[in-house]
Amino acid sequence: MNSQARLESEEQPELSSPHADDYIAPAPRVSVQAFCETVETAEAVRSAGEDRRLAKAHVTVQMGGMAAAVEAYSKGPTPNVIVLETGGRNDILEGLDQLATVCDAGTRVVVIGGVHDVAPYRELVRRGVNDYVIGPVNTLDVVRSICSLFSASEAVAVGRMIAVVGAKGGVGASTVAHNVAWAIARDLALDSVVIDLDLAFGTAGLDYNQDPLQGIANAVFSPDRLDTSFMERLLAKCTDHLSLLAAPASLDRVYDLGAEAFDSIFDTMRMTTPCIVLDVPHQWSAWTKRALVGADDILIVAEPDLANLRNTKNMLTVLKAARPNDRPPVYCLNQTRMPKRPEIDARGFTKTIEAPPIATIPFDSRLFGTAANNGQMIAELAARHRTTQTFLQIAQRLTGRAETKRRRSVLSPVLKMLRAK
Repeated sequence: MNSQARLESEEQPELSSPHADDYIAPAPRVSVQAFCETVETAEAVRSAGEDRRLAKAHVTVQMGGMAAAVEAYSKGPTPNVIVLETGGRNDILEGLDQLATVCDAGTRVVVIGGVHDVAPYRELVRRGVNDYVIGPVNTLDVVRSICSLFSASEAVAVGRMIAVVGAKGGVGASTVAHNVAWAIARDLALDSVVIDLDLAFGTAGLDYNQDPLQGIANAVFSPDRLDTSFMERLLAKCTDHLSLLAAPASLDRVYDLGAEAFDSIFDTMRMTTPCIVLDVPHQWSAWTKRALVGADDILIVAEPDLANLRNTKNMLTVLKAARPNDRPPVYCLNQTRMPKRPEIDARGFTKTIEAPPIATIPFDSRLFGTAANNGQMIAELAARHRTTQTFLQIAQRLTGRAETKRRRSVLSPVLKMLRAK
């Protein structure tokens, strides 16, 4: 093994995978009206309305519970989703019967009850209740309940979106993003799409040795044509499980894009692709911030110097505040142990940021340079290299997938003995 590839235990923390059931798919454009009986529940619903997964939903909160809901809908139309707090009342079934007489067909109902509710769950389902949550509830309970109405009941495949961005230009964030996506597709066998968002200078096409005639620019500048079929035609096939939505990497036009320029593209890709890896360029604009905040998981790639330390801390602070109900963003150190270069080690980053890096990738100019010039991934050049294993561990961490066990041949013990001799 190359000495540069050895990772010391104190610099390489164990990558624990998040639970698979903590993923909450975003809700579509729907209207949600909540009728609460307690201030605490009303605050939880209001906070949920500010969560990124309900960004497209229009959430309103009123007090008064079941009685207020019946009165409101006897005079006006009903929304897509009604959230009702019952406060543990015994007349909940009677109230639902009254509500059914004024509600439109297809309206989904979420009931927030109490531990002393006496209504059987079967009777609630018969009266059209789609979800029942025992209070008191927090923000995440409300988000999960509303979002699950659409991701589960309509059986719409909603892909997980992972954003990778550099704390500074030139830190190798694109290289990390492309190799992690390769590991997700090859080792975890998860259908994935890499979206290169650096329209002017993107390198995904070079790294995957692809030269597609169409890509992300065709989608950005043709918003009226966006659908799953159109997006499928724009994808370049890299492997059986990995596709690429390449950047044009041309300077024929200026890419001054609005904050919502990529929203429709992301929504369309989520419907057909289990995993989407965003290669986000190092710039701070309305659309890059929106892409990062809207992702399910964020990886910041940094080099071990002072500017990267400052930028990583600033980015983590802003993104945590913008995504209070999500897993916090994570970061990794890239191009460490470069000869004759002073560095801030992993301990220094951990002390300042108050969180360790999830991985440390040593500098290896020959390995990474050869891969870049050949249009190959690190795993293709050196399948047994420690860095290849690091990319797989990052992939497992970001996707929540359990560790993949490699197949072992029955001759492995014999071959191992022969190598030792």
